[in-house]
Amino acid sequence: MSDLLSRITIDTNQCGGRPCIRGMRIRVQDVLDMLAGGASHEDILTDFPYLEPDDIRASLAYAAASIGDTAVIAA
Repeated sequence: MSDLLSRITIDTNQCGGRPCIRGMRIRVQDVLDMLAGGASHEDILTDFPYLEPDDIRASLAYAAASIGDTAVIAA
């Protein structure tokens, strides 16, 4: 998993310090929002041809690592 997480970069001078993919201005949140909205991996790679399949996996790995044991309660 550390190989995937190494694809995620955080730069306080880019995108407000939010996690991005490989130093590009595509945020992890952008990828996660697309997945949550029903986009397939293929859709995302078509929309962002400079991304690689492992970038999508890295976004998911980052999200999983970020929430850890945190519970989300839907109202």
